[in-house]
Amino acid sequence: MLNIFTTTAKNKIKSLAIGSFDGLHLGHQKLVDLLDDFGALLIVDKFQGRKLCTNKEKGCLANKQIIEIDFESIKNLDGKEFLDFLKKEFTSLEYIVVGYDFCFGKNKAYKAKDIENLSGIKTVIVDEFCINGFSVHTSLIKEFLVKGDIEKANLLLGRNYSIKGEHIQGQGLGSRELFATLNLKCDDYVLPKEGVYVTLTQIKNRIYKSISFLGIRSSDGNFAIESHILEKFDQDINCGEIIEIQFISFLRENQKFQDLIQLKKQIAKDIQLAQDRLKDLK
Repeated sequence: MLNIFTTTAKNKIKSLAIGSFDGLHLGHQKLVDLLDDFGALLIVDKFQGRKLCTNKEKGCLANKQIIEIDFESIKNLDGKEFLDFLKKEFTSLEYIVVGYDFCFGKNKAYKAKDIENLSGIKTVIVDEFCINGFSVHTSLIKEFLVKGDIEKANLLLGRNYSIKGEHIQGQGLGSRELFATLNLKCDDYVLPKEGVYVTLTQIKNRIYKSISFLGIRSSDGNFAIESHILEKFDQDINCGEIIEIQFISFLRENQKFQDLIQLKKQIAKDIQLAQDRLKDLK
């Protein structure tokens, strides 16, 4: 049985952009811009690991309805069977938008140019999109994140890369001995390279300038994601509340320190550098 998930009446949808759209980057946005007022994103994604954004976030970024399709239910369909399925599900469908490298059907045997020939559905194929010499792809954004090259990742995304997670109880060491931090549990998102970053941290509806750490803590040897707010912070925040961290730039690699005195000195230097980089942000 074929499974499709949507909150909008399928018979009202006139245009579809098809893909996984992880990150909803600037290349994806070129597809979104070609949808009409009754257009939607059809999300076909077999990858189950950490991602650049959730499907809900894709809908917010694109300002379009998100329709999820279960990959397991279509993976054995040939190209024509898949397109016949779309025509049956979306009875008002007038055209499809895909990228130049789009493949579909069992074993990815069919390409973007085959859609119109097999189905008769008008197809708009979007050419490769480049910026500053980079071909914009989700895989390249992930490579930049793994290297800690946040500026290039953000360039291709068209926004600051961010992760969200639940606020959890930390060691309490920061507030007692060092600098107070908010601690996150984040299982869903691709994490940048371990180290210290200049960031913005959103708590409830307010965004604060911050500095954030990802990696193995010197104090206890455990992995942690911690954010120190650089502005006046008087919000009460409970465990389980959602915190968002936006990454601005990489400051330094994770280091081991002999004692808390050395660690505190380094954090103070990190804070000064972060404040300098963030001073022009409103």
